Amino acid sequence: MSTNYKLKTEGGLKKGAEPMDIITRFERIPTYIAATAEDGAFRVAAEIAEAIKAKAAAGQKCVLALTAGKSPIGVYRELVRRHKNEGLSFKNVVIFTLFEFYPINPAEQQSYTYSLYEELINQVDIPASQVHTLDGTVPADRVSDYCKRYEAAVQAAGGIDILLLGMGDQGQVALNEAGTYQNTRTRIVALSNASRKLVASSFYGIENVPTRALTMGIATIMQAKRIILIGWGEDKSEVAAKVIEGVVDAAIPASYLQNHGNVEVVLDEDAASHLTRVATPWLVGTCVWTNRFIRKAVLWLCRKVNKPILKVTYQDYIDNSLGQLIEETGQTYDKINIQVFNDLQHTISGWPGGKPNADDSTRPARSFPFPKRVVIFSPHPDDDVISMGGTFIRLVDQGHDVHVAYQTSGNIAVHDDVVLQTLDTARECGFEDKYEHFRKLIQSKVKGQPEPLELRKFKGAIRRGEARAADRSFGLNDDTNVHFLNLPFYETGSVKKGAISQADIDIVIDLLRKIQPHQIYAAGDLSDPHGTHRVCIEIVLAAVNQIKQEGDKWLNDCVMWLYRGAWQEWDLDMVDMAVPLSPDEVIKKRHAIYRHLSQKDIVPFPGDDKREFWERAEDRTQATAQLYDKLGMAEYQAIEVFVKYPIF
Repeated sequence: MSTNYKLKTEGGLKKGAEPMDIITRFERIPTYIAATAEDGAFRVAAEIAEAIKAKAAAGQKCVLALTAGKSPIGVYRELVRRHKNEGLSFKNVVIFTLFEFYPINPAEQQSYTYSLYEELINQVDIPASQVHTLDGTVPADRVSDYCKRYEAAVQAAGGIDILLLGMGDQGQVALNEAGTYQNTRTRIVALSNASRKLVASSFYGIENVPTRALTMGIATIMQAKRIILIGWGEDKSEVAAKVIEGVVDAAIPASYLQNHGNVEVVLDEDAASHLTRVATPWLVGTCVWTNRFIRKAVLWLCRKVNKPILKVTYQDYIDNSLGQLIEETGQTYDKINIQVFNDLQHTISGWPGGKPNADDSTRPARSFPFPKRVVIFSPHPDDDVISMGGTFIRLVDQGHDVHVAYQTSGNIAVHDDVVLQTLDTARECGFEDKYEHFRKLIQSKVKGQPEPLELRKFKGAIRRGEARAADRSFGLNDDTNVHFLNLPFYETGSVKKGAISQADIDIVIDLLRKIQPHQIYAAGDLSDPHGTHRVCIEIVLAAVNQIKQEGDKWLNDCVMWLYRGAWQEWDLDMVDMAVPLSPDEVIKKRHAIYRHLSQKDIVPFPGDDKREFWERAEDRTQATAQLYDKLGMAEYQAIEVFVKYPIF
């Protein structure tokens, strides 16, 4: 299924105004920016496919060194499609893998070898003898000799024609950690704690993640004839900018690629968002100045000179490469300041559902109809209160018919200890004693295999009870206005989820048609480390698009608002509605988050951020309020922000 989720951007570089050499002058590696990850994967797969065919026509082998993980999946799916539908043969292909955990059995689902076989090798016609994978079962006393033989095999194959790399969050390439020397070869390495945390969810806890790995070294990688480095999503944006525009630094091993003569970085627009030509294009070329783009530039200038909007001077514009904004728009700097101030001021509203009988010409939400029917989609059973709990409170308190739809059960995020504690409490209260039964069920689990269905159902029940309690604390009727969708894509029993199906979409369609909302709130978040948020927004948009195509008239009266998950916040230049929270509402929101007891203290997959969810939520919304204050707006305790998504 093609991606639906992409926010439209306004303004930016004027096409053709300057040559690419000028626009990309800060970039030390040739970089291609694709509109979406899907488009980027198609481009990379097309190059690999053409190389395979060219080598076959010449009667030669095409030697590929391939990465694993999430980044290359789209590339492999497109290669498989070309094999099945267009006759692309892999009989002349030789594959070398770049890395593997150590120790690990290749039959384990967490193995990178397992992943590569599942996504590519098992689905094409490559001879088994031409696949070379790093073996995580080699005895420790033979690893050094084994790695030398692997290097020799690469040379015997004639060297690597195309090497496909992903980009680690700290700039790793393959599994070469920060501090890796340029002369390293295939070897065993120690994994950093940060790297182990990133994959902890796949292993059901960091304690199960191997502490070492086998990896090609920097020198081996740099000898490839062609290197393609890929990165998708905004969580790669900061490191991508460092790799592409920073200096060569051993702390960011991917930066060594600046010294390669035939390398290209392929990013989607989200991953490229910190590159100069995207983040601050006025520094490299002539721009098209739409109102929203002007807001982006002025807010950047305010941060740069550390001034509120109305105190920015003409000289500030000139000294920071924004003279063209004044020249191109024909406005004086003070008029631009007032325009942006008013534009941002009008995003603020304490009436997210619209204020009845009020002039809504400058308000983000329309006043009519009132009250409104509202659906809040929450990927997990706590994202609603964490990310937009204050707005949730306002919508209920102001009399709207608010419904919450929990898209997944969230069962894999419940620790086994929570199950036993819940059962122990039930036993102490005199209810049926199931403690011993579930203790044995937990003990029977096999690492890396889906959890028993009975255990998953119980964990899902725990999260449903917590969600109901949080919703009741806001005054919501949890019998009629709380909906648990249990979308099928999620219910695999493991961290790896299934593909979106029509069954997922139909469930959302049925709910929307039943409620016929005037407002939809959904998590437009791409930085969720486990990917569920991305899938959930795709399902909602696919459902809305299908309803639109089938001509449901109620949709003409519906507005969609996107909030962020716990991991990141919208930049202010994108914000369409900002809902201020009072100190009491912040506390009420915190207490609702507390209701999710299974997610406190011992969350199985916390990521790098050690703060509890209520702390992240408060820090984020208070930081947003401080930004508004610093820009010259009124001072609030906290602010939740939203972006309007154009349904039509």
